[in-house]
Amino acid sequence: MFKLGTYQTLNVARITEYGYFLQNTSSKTDGEVLLPNKLALRELQEGENVRVFLYKDGEERVTATMQDPDVTLNEVAFLKVKDANDFGAYLDWGLDKDLFVPHSEQIDTMREGQQYLVYMYLDEQTNRLAATTRLDRFMESENITVEEGEKVDLWIWKETDLGYKVVINNTHEGLVYHNEFFEDIFYGDKTVGWIKQVRDDNKIDVTLRPIGYDKVEPNAQHILERLRHKDGYLDLHDKSDPEKIHNRLEMSKKTFKKAIGRLYKKEIIRIEDDGIYLR
Repeated sequence: MFKLGTYQTLNVARITEYGYFLQNTSSKTDGEVLLPNKLALRELQEGENVRVFLYKDGEERVTATMQDPDVTLNEVAFLKVKDANDFGAYLDWGLDKDLFVPHSEQIDTMREGQQYLVYMYLDEQTNRLAATTRLDRFMESENITVEEGEKVDLWIWKETDLGYKVVINNTHEGLVYHNEFFEDIFYGDKTVGWIKQVRDDNKIDVTLRPIGYDKVEPNAQHILERLRHKDGYLDLHDKSDPEKIHNRLEMSKKTFKKAIGRLYKKEIIRIEDDGIYLR
């Protein structure tokens, strides 16, 4: 079945002057979908399997592309408005046809050139891909798929009196309290966090620090801060040159080894041959 907004691996059934007609070999009822020449990133051979993304072109025909969009079905992204008119807003999502946001799906009127956090869905009435800034409607609050202590992907969503609402793994709404922020964050930022608590009412508290972070001694905390600023990786380990460690962290090799040993025991970091990583 051809499912809009998703990647599928299809087979090149035939080649024409317009492009490649693809089919799903596991289903004989799907028919064919065209991969236009301009959307094929390389020359393909008949019988070859190819991974493509499916959407509708300007003529409302199901179309395949080898390009990668900035968002797929049931995901969140921070996208820029290319145009806005009486019908709605049109977002740049990396493909030749813009992603549409109806006026009814805009909390505030979207403006050209501005970026917005949106959720992409399939409109069942029109069978078209569309986006919305009304993320609340698509957040799952009954079946919680995360556990306390789990590392998760986050989108910074909107500020409240208590902190910032975040989108967890494109699926759940969570809250990061104001006292959990130790660096500047902004609406639309994508980052990682850890599940601090899943409450009895299924509301989720999130922290931007690994669980156990606040319970480590100052040297270990200093290393953790550096790891966060370096995208979770430092090219230092217990065999690194003492001078290199001192220049980078302003601590002795002995202190460094003791600190990363404690972090390792708390399962906050992992130690590899090329350096240390946040878990």
